[in-house]
Amino acid sequence: MLFAARRLCPPLLLAGASKMAAPRPSSNMAAFRETLASAKHVVVLTGAGVSAESGVPTFRGAGGWWRRYQAQNLATPGAFREQPSLVWEFYHYRRHNMASKQPNKAHEAIASLQQRWTAAGRRCRVITQNIDGLHQRAGSQDVLELHGTLFKTRCTRCRHVEENRDDPICPALAGTGAPDPSTPSAHIPVKDLPRCRQPGCGGLLRPHVVWFGENLDAEVLGQAEAELEACDLCLVVGTSSVVYPAAMFAPSVAERGVPVAEFNLEPTPKTAEFGFHFTGPCGEILPEALAP
Repeated sequence: MLFAARRLCPPLLLAGASKMAAPRPSSNMAAFRETLASAKHVVVLTGAGVSAESGVPTFRGAGGWWRRYQAQNLATPGAFREQPSLVWEFYHYRRHNMASKQPNKAHEAIASLQQRWTAAGRRCRVITQNIDGLHQRAGSQDVLELHGTLFKTRCTRCRHVEENRDDPICPALAGTGAPDPSTPSAHIPVKDLPRCRQPGCGGLLRPHVVWFGENLDAEVLGQAEAELEACDLCLVVGTSSVVYPAAMFAPSVAERGVPVAEFNLEPTPKTAEFGFHFTGPCGEILPEALAP
């Protein structure tokens, strides 16, 4: 595979790398729209910044804490082995929280572009690091979810995966998951946590998400690589470009001479490698950029 398959933090930039001369990315909207109009196969890579505009907490910054815990420390296989009740409380909170969140104008602009292009015989594929399902709720189809989804479970015993939107996912989690730091842990017995309903199994379920230190699903990663190798335009939307392997997707596309346009609140470590960069809320910029 072209990209490493672990969801790990990247190494530090090499000393002096930031001093290398490079042309500044363009912020010319008219030029970008001409590039978009001539493309036949676009890949849209999205990250937490898109959903943050819908009020979804992110792993980074102030929203990266739940109670007294940094979210990155809960989203690990080790944390689940040691404290499955606590981890399920955290994910119950995240699942329940999504009931009050709606797709924003960035999600809608991406879905609209995909629908128009599909009707015109062109290709638009959405690849997201997000696990909240907002792209699908906005109307995007066949979304590649690199890190899985909040609304599927996987059995730790038989490995069966299925969609589950129950709220709560099991009776014992009802009324738990409050994010306030003073909230005591529920200490739910393992037997009362979500269990597999496959005949003869009954194993402990876990969220079907890729935790820190785990491999990305090889099939999903392979599909993402195929799309990136075939596209003639790549949009990078609302991502910090620091979580691997996704952080290398767009730079690899740019290396083969394909236009890359970044839309984000601020420049990222990869911005200088792209042809276009637009600063500001994605929900404000994308509707103009992707309009018919």
